Amino acid sequence: MHPSEVLFQGTQKPIAIPVCDHYAGAEKLMRKSLALQQELGPIFDITFDCEDGASAGSEEQHANLIGSLIASKDNLFRRIGARVHDVHSIFFEQDIDLICQHAAQQLAYVVIPKVESVAEVQHAISIVQQHAQNDGRQALPIHVLIETHGALADVHAIAAIPQVECLSFGIMDFVSTHYGAIPGEAMRSPRQFTHPLVARAKLAIAAACHAHGKVPSHNVTTDIKNLSVVTNDAFCAANEFAYTRMWSIHPEQIRPIIHAFSPNSAEISEAAHILHAAQKAQWGPIQHLGKLHDRASYRYYWMVLQRAKSNGQMMPNEVRALL
Repeated sequence: MHPSEVLFQGTQKPIAIPVCDHYAGAEKLMRKSLALQQELGPIFDITFDCEDGASAGSEEQHANLIGSLIASKDNLFRRIGARVHDVHSIFFEQDIDLICQHAAQQLAYVVIPKVESVAEVQHAISIVQQHAQNDGRQALPIHVLIETHGALADVHAIAAIPQVECLSFGIMDFVSTHYGAIPGEAMRSPRQFTHPLVARAKLAIAAACHAHGKVPSHNVTTDIKNLSVVTNDAFCAANEFAYTRMWSIHPEQIRPIIHAFSPNSAEISEAAHILHAAQKAQWGPIQHLGKLHDRASYRYYWMVLQRAKSNGQMMPNEVRALL
């Protein structure tokens, strides 16, 4: 049996996807993102944006463009998704139909924004699934933006939906729905991590995702000039709020986000030694540096190595065969 089957028997194996989700809406930026992914490899995802990327009146043209780019030979790794218009928009189903016509097989996921309830998510998924199946694709992964009161109230039920693999926090829309009761400064650091209602929302999303083996994705950092802000935000999201993925809105943000969410060399080495010894012990308990380890800790160290692998980090020789 593969180690992941041994370690996650009877439990939900956590979904593992790249830690950075880079958003691009304009054609020039989408093509630039494609080129960067070709250069760096599949260590970050790209999300092409219908919702905010299309100018008024060009929604159909923009969806066709997104579909054609995802279907193109430039999409080497099939790690490009699309954010469509919200379920109440007249362009929601059109986006899905056109993109699936071009690229149902190559599409990594669909991002659904501004849902108000688990029922809306289920309705949206049924429409996505209908068009995906029409174009030969089964079980297209779904990412959901949590940015309304209703979605936050239903966050555990949304995370439990099998086809949902990621929940993202839409901080700006969430703050705006409080109509001034939350100050605008809570959309950015440091208040985004200290305001009680914003912190509560972030923690609820992360907790729901981890309860169901899904990926919590942290909101954007709007400061695209000062990379130290991006780095600090990413470290706080990962280490204090248990997020395992974060949005990027500028190419310069990608590397700092990946670095912040990556295990360091000491963590990788420790995980490799422990799992190598565990495999030799047929996954029974072991001692390492005077400390007891069993399958509970093995699962933790397994995910350390999975994150490192997805981020393009070097793997010690003794565990390459395990991965």
